[in-house]
Amino acid sequence: MKHAIAVIPGDGIGKEVTPCGVAALAAAAELHGGFQFEFTTYPWGCEYYQQTGEMMAPDGMERLADSEAIFLGAVGMPAVVPDHVSLWGLLIKIRRGFQQYINLRPAKQMRGVKSPLREPRNFDLVVVRENSEGEYSPIGGVMQSGNDEIAVQNAVFTKSGSERAMRFAFELARTRPQKSVVSATKSNGIVHSMPFWDRVFREVAASYPDIAHRQVHIDALSAFMVTRPETLDVVVASNLFGDILTDLGAAIMGSIGIAPSANINPERKFPSMFEPVHGSAPDIAGRGIANPVGQMWSAKMLLDFLGYHDVAGALLEAVEDTLEAGIVTPDLGGSARTEEVCDAVLARLRSK
Repeated sequence: MKHAIAVIPGDGIGKEVTPCGVAALAAAAELHGGFQFEFTTYPWGCEYYQQTGEMMAPDGMERLADSEAIFLGAVGMPAVVPDHVSLWGLLIKIRRGFQQYINLRPAKQMRGVKSPLREPRNFDLVVVRENSEGEYSPIGGVMQSGNDEIAVQNAVFTKSGSERAMRFAFELARTRPQKSVVSATKSNGIVHSMPFWDRVFREVAASYPDIAHRQVHIDALSAFMVTRPETLDVVVASNLFGDILTDLGAAIMGSIGIAPSANINPERKFPSMFEPVHGSAPDIAGRGIANPVGQMWSAKMLLDFLGYHDVAGALLEAVEDTLEAGIVTPDLGGSARTEEVCDAVLARLRSK
């Protein structure tokens, strides 16, 4: 079987780590033997914007629609400001245009990586972030001027949007050992959207009597991710809360450079997109020291999405074997270069 994958290296370190992820996917296909990948690379991003005034080609979405999945490196460049120009022109345009309403971000204690937590206790959690509405609605505006200037930003929560993210979280929990879901809320301070979110959560939870569930205020939940992350299994959160929690998840793992993510269209009507969490990191771009683990772990998530769980597990094991052997980039306290880590992972994967 052949899978068409659209590759967008994007900006900054995205161009450096994306080849590692592509190489990992190719090696996984070679190891499995039952499928192949057909990669098509697109040069879209901030450099493309500087040349054309657009973050992607006018027919970009039509081109991407022909692929089964999208493999993204990073988006953003200091010269293209404000940040929403690059994000809404490429990343969010793809997420919303292809109804990728689930953003999935795991966080676990990785072998070979020292967590900043004193007692990480082998945590292994995943955040299901609602990815299409909530606090990241474009509705609002700025009016008047001077001391009377006003900015209004409206959050939009729909029952269908909230419910489908929550059902995804409960279905995911059924596949995991703890079989529990925690909902991130702030209904004691946000008086309309969060009580609504809580009500929908309770309604959905009633359909899953086999799954433990609870609601936790986002401030307390942020503390729990630091003090007792091992008690968390599946966390479902709104767009903003999920975004913040998952960067915290990357931090307790030891580096944002190792954190992966998936933007999922569960119905598979449109392609899903896989990307590391770290962004374009312009401060280290071009130095050859970017951590490729986040991109390679994102490749693992793509393999899982396609149903190749055995080789996906082998890839993550090869990553952890490499980290445990001390072959790590400077963000993890090592001196290895991007290519060294990449080559070491590929060698271990091919030996499986």
